[in-house]
Order: sequence, then structure tokens, then C-alpha cells
Amino acid sequence: MTTQHTVLKSFPAAHPRGSWPADEYAAEQRAQGRPARVVMNRDSDEFLVVTDDPAPH
Repeated sequence: MTTQHTVLKSFPAAHPRGSWPADEYAAEQRAQGRPARVVMNRDSDEFLVVTDDPAPH
């Protein structure tokens, strides 16, 4: 079984604050009831905020 993820937003890994902007965005999404987490995409050198929730809110 494959789990599909939806990318909510991406942040460059080279950002001076590192993953903080992605972490803050994910926390905002969780506060609104959307399960969100931060993952690293090494191919694109980005932090991605993803959800397993297929339906946009």
C-alpha cells in the first residue's frame, strides 16, 4: 500500500533560519486541525511541509 502525501508549501534549505520557517508553517497548519509535518527533499534541497490528508481545507 502506498501513502500519498500532499505538499502544502516548500522552503529552501539554504534559508538563514534553516528549517524554522517550515516548522512554523507546519505548526500553524496543525493548529488549524490539518496534520502536517516537515520532511527534507534532498534532490531539490528544500524543506517540504506535507500532509497525508488528501482533502484540502
